[in-house]
Amino acid sequence: LTGMADVAALAGDSKYFDAVQRLWENVVNKKMYLTGGIGARHDRERFGDNYELPNLTAYGETCASIGMAFWNHRMFLLTGEAKYLDVMERVIYNGVISGVSLEGNTFFYANPLESDGKFKFNEGQLGRAPYFGTACCPGNISRFIPSVPGYIYAVTDDALYVNLFVGNTARIALKSQAVSIKQETRYPWDGAVKMTIEPEREGEFSVNVRLPGWAQNRPAAGDLYEYINRSDEKAILKVNGSPVGLNMDKGFARIRRNWKKGDAIDLVLPMSVRRIVAYEKAKDDAGKVALERGPLVYCAEWPDNGGRVLNLALPDEAELHPEFRADMLKGIVVLKGKALALTRNVDGSIADKKEQDLLAIPYYAWAHRGSGEMAVWIKRK
Repeated sequence: LTGMADVAALAGDSKYFDAVQRLWENVVNKKMYLTGGIGARHDRERFGDNYELPNLTAYGETCASIGMAFWNHRMFLLTGEAKYLDVMERVIYNGVISGVSLEGNTFFYANPLESDGKFKFNEGQLGRAPYFGTACCPGNISRFIPSVPGYIYAVTDDALYVNLFVGNTARIALKSQAVSIKQETRYPWDGAVKMTIEPEREGEFSVNVRLPGWAQNRPAAGDLYEYINRSDEKAILKVNGSPVGLNMDKGFARIRRNWKKGDAIDLVLPMSVRRIVAYEKAKDDAGKVALERGPLVYCAEWPDNGGRVLNLALPDEAELHPEFRADMLKGIVVLKGKALALTRNVDGSIADKKEQDLLAIPYYAWAHRGSGEMAVWIKRK
């Protein structure tokens, strides 16, 4: 599909574009996991039916997630629409980097959204493995991670596009001159991003800053997922300390002005904890809720929750609070709150329920502390 998008762009072939766009809409609206992962069935590495999104047996292959990043990047370059970058960001921060350990030396082939600590989803193993008989995933990870700088920016003749928020310095060639840009940020833990613009000489051009869909109450294009706690917080954009209006164009805040060395753009994105529900036809997620903060999908894992998580319920009214933990999993923001732990009788009726502490971690960081239960989707009642 990345190749189809390339042909559509390079050949100007509208039939190719119409076809690849229809396929994109089907995948993103009916077949994409919350993590951006794709592939419901291990058997023949394939999609399932529309809305077939099992969590325990999800395939969500690491290579397929990287393919989603490639494909959505090309669709953005073809159209200039930020919605494709929203999908690319979702899959990079969740579906791709979950496929490699924090140490960088063990890998997942499949990336499920639930674990019972028994089903050996990773090519016959429970945890990440150093290698596989068919070793496409380690190779794809090792080439994709160093390619990420190439996705941060894009250009047209007189516009610089800021696609991703990553601490970096870059030198970008516009038609009229070269422009240096520096980003300073703790994203995704913090929503504040400072961008310093250094053109070779004073001149007029545009800097187009992506406002993520998640910061505008849209977790993804279409209606497959939605926030149940809509936020009234708005993104704040300033130039040299003065607020500027959000002149939106295809998902980007467009700032056109006469830029000079040292001009600074400050972006502040709302980083409240969000609850997500899935479309009613996604039966495996019915009656359940998932958690996000910024671009990150969260999960509950057994070591942090009394040894179990598949017995938990998270009521809608339960408050959740973010907390940075430098001592945990290389430094992460966790979500803390209260959940209900259920004990059931043999017939399925509830024998006991008690309130207990809930701690959720970013999905990408699970499976570093032994095998056990994990869940992205948690019962609401």
